[in-house]
Amino acid sequence: MAREILIAQLSQEGYDSFMETDEGLEAYIKAEIHQTLNSETIPFLDSTNYTFQISTEDVEEKNWNEEWEKNYFKPIVIGDQCLVRSPFHESPVSAKYEILIEPRMAFGTGYHETTSLMIEHLLESDLTGLNTLDMGCGTGILGILACMRGAEQVTGIDIDPWAVENAIHNLSVNKITKMNIQKGDASMLKSMKPFDFVLANINRNILLEDMDRYHHSIIRNGQIILSGFYAADIEKIDAKAQSLGWTNLLIKEQNNWVAVSYRRP
Repeated sequence: MAREILIAQLSQEGYDSFMETDEGLEAYIKAEIHQTLNSETIPFLDSTNYTFQISTEDVEEKNWNEEWEKNYFKPIVIGDQCLVRSPFHESPVSAKYEILIEPRMAFGTGYHETTSLMIEHLLESDLTGLNTLDMGCGTGILGILACMRGAEQVTGIDIDPWAVENAIHNLSVNKITKMNIQKGDASMLKSMKPFDFVLANINRNILLEDMDRYHHSIIRNGQIILSGFYAADIEKIDAKAQSLGWTNLLIKEQNNWVAVSYRRP
């Protein structure tokens, strides 16, 4: 439980990947946004039930795709319909949708609960003919599935140039032609055609900051699916959604992570 709380608070400070070890928790953040951790930024460090030792290390750039594939990334089936694997894997089963992903340095392989939950939502949604936004697209996995599910056009946006490069590569691997990838953030949305369907798997703070932009970038009766936060955060997310007049359609939860679907009336 302590590690889950710590991960939740670290994720709000920009840490985007975690690895639990026998010694503790490894958390990764871009060097340019790293700040010294203290109880002001991470309140859990003030807990009287635990003591903490914190060390930092600059990690050299390497082929994270190779490291991941060697040690962690294995084929995974989600919702009994979607198989996610690396191109070098054999298909262990036959699935309705098969997505090939080379994660490199981007987020989104299906293994993280939020990605898996978003995929489950997509498998239950009708995207036929819809103009779709994949905000914080990472590897492009959600946008790729949206295309496979019948979306007319998908726009993927990510602030990380590594993610943009990786997503473009994964589009090619999956022979996806109806998705385009752009580097940027939600401020770009004001100049874009309104979307029918919005996907945003990021983190609580960025979602809360950008939900107004999503509201003005989606058609009436459009659907929004949000994830990247813990069940403990749903009250804040839902309060913001209600202030915008959104209708809560469905919440999915896995290991305290959640993905929630809304409709803009």
